[in-house]
Amino acid sequence: MTTLIRAENVSKAFTLHLQGGTRLPVLRDVSLTVDAGECVILDGPSGVGKSTLLRLLYGNYRPSHGHVLVRQGEGWVDLAGAEPRDILALRRHTIGYVSQFLRVIPRVPALDLVAEPLAATGVGMALARSRAAGLLDELGIPERLWSLPPATFSGGEQQRINIARGLIAERPILLLDEPTAALDAESGAKVVELIRQARTRGAALVGISHDAAVREAVSTRLFTLDRLEVAA
Repeated sequence: MTTLIRAENVSKAFTLHLQGGTRLPVLRDVSLTVDAGECVILDGPSGVGKSTLLRLLYGNYRPSHGHVLVRQGEGWVDLAGAEPRDILALRRHTIGYVSQFLRVIPRVPALDLVAEPLAATGVGMALARSRAAGLLDELGIPERLWSLPPATFSGGEQQRINIARGLIAERPILLLDEPTAALDAESGAKVVELIRQARTRGAALVGISHDAAVREAVSTRLFTLDRLEVAA
């Protein structure tokens, strides 16, 4: 099995500049390997650093110590020291991210918002819109909404737009932060099926979910962060 993610002895601490430079340790010596076709769900009580680890894997944070290695082609990119342009290239072609909140772009129709990540990889806009339409239909977004900016959509509709944006480019790595949190049971089931399809095509997935049924449905294993792995 091909390994796509390797986090090696990763530690992360934040410096609180408004509190006299106090350092707040969050993660200590965490190592995680994720292969193609795996869906690893981060587990553990609140405050152990699950969201921090997910953001380290996306390059939003840099580790204080250790390495975050992402496979790109036949080589590896270490997010701990990568240039910003290299991280942006990884996000364009290799790493997808579904957060809990849609960052709405004013006046951009929902269809184009979903199509954009695929078009950014070099796919023609017509084909990207066609793929976006299929995903929006599969996720139950009515066609009458496709031409509208999603700023006024419901929370559940915005989350489905967010999920479609994260899935459309079929990147090798997909990071999921509570992807079904704002969804009803029917919409959640559709998202679970799309996540399963991504795993079946060989994506490496890492996610956070507090929904026991979703965890059971999509995960191949849990990765537990506990008090022994978090700095006191």
